[in-house]
Amino acid sequence: MNLRDIKKDIEFLIGDFVEDCLLFAMLHPEKDLAKVEGLINEASDLADTLIDKVNHPAKDVKKRAYYNRIGAELLTGLDGLCEKLSALAK
Repeated sequence: MNLRDIKKDIEFLIGDFVEDCLLFAMLHPEKDLAKVEGLINEASDLADTLIDKVNHPAKDVKKRAYYNRIGAELLTGLDGLCEKLSALAK
């Protein structure tokens, strides 16, 4: 997997989550939209952090393991954000 694919995966998954947030906001206007906006900001921060990590790896690290950890961090972060969005629906 090359760096371009990793960056595309990050952008796609974060973008998909943001679309889910916007859809939630349109379907539930009675809910606190500031919290949805906060989740979108968190997702944006996660994407920025991960892209920065992809662009600036440490020099003495094994590349494959490093990028696998970034992928795991992306999935873990998105899972947490999805749980927060689901909690808003209750």
